[in-house]
Amino acid sequence: MSDPQGALEALIALMARLRDPQRGCPWDLKQTFETIAPYTLEEAYEVADAIERGEHERLRDELGDLLFQVVFHARMAEERGWFDFAEVAESIHTKLVRRHPHVFAGAAIEAEHLPREWEAQKAREREQAAGDGGERGTLAGVPKALPALMRAAKLGRRAARVGFDWPDAAGARAKVDEELGELDAALEAGGGRAARGAGSEAAAELGDLLFAVVNLSRHLELDAEGALRNANAKFERRFRGMERLAAERGLALERLSAAQWDELWRETKLNGG
Repeated sequence: MSDPQGALEALIALMARLRDPQRGCPWDLKQTFETIAPYTLEEAYEVADAIERGEHERLRDELGDLLFQVVFHARMAEERGWFDFAEVAESIHTKLVRRHPHVFAGAAIEAEHLPREWEAQKAREREQAAGDGGERGTLAGVPKALPALMRAAKLGRRAARVGFDWPDAAGARAKVDEELGELDAALEAGGGRAARGAGSEAAAELGDLLFAVVNLSRHLELDAEGALRNANAKFERRFRGMERLAAERGLALERLSAAQWDELWRETKLNGG
């Protein structure tokens, strides 16, 4: 039988050894919260990828990599006298007990009402944080590091809670058409070519269009981030299928005409790609 407490203590001790000023690893010693944060995000995506691919053994390893990121951040915080790993664990334990009164406090909450109660509790926690000098407002606490589509959906949900929303999916769909028209107008104003750069008018209108699409997905109760990931996977699968067909026929990809590409694409789709 595995020993989770012993394994965790060994990992925490290993992290302390890696950060030891005299005997530690030079690379680990020079890291900061800012330099480690990108690795933390990367490891979270690796976990999601292992789940989507159904790779159970890899999932175990990726969860370990993600846990190591938590231990790394906690160690750096401990060195600064902020908190240690135990306080991190105690904090999430306390929060989860507080957010599950139907489990730990005997509160009677129907299953369909749990998401609403969860959000209400999180709102109270944000208000408490604001009272302690934290960020205030409906949109407070939405992480800027979230993937853009995911963050757009979260911002839309927050705004909708206070009434800033369309009454139904039809209104959100009309907004998509409106933003697409504004993008077309920006392109037409530029002679059909978009000025390059994130600060261009076309880029701004494209951003508005994407935001509107995310809000439409929210009204349709679809996950925009997940839908785009699935579309990426489908495109990758079909493109690889086209590459295989081209290789079998001795065709060089760089020399294919638009008509040949279209034929390969259609054939790949017919073959289940």
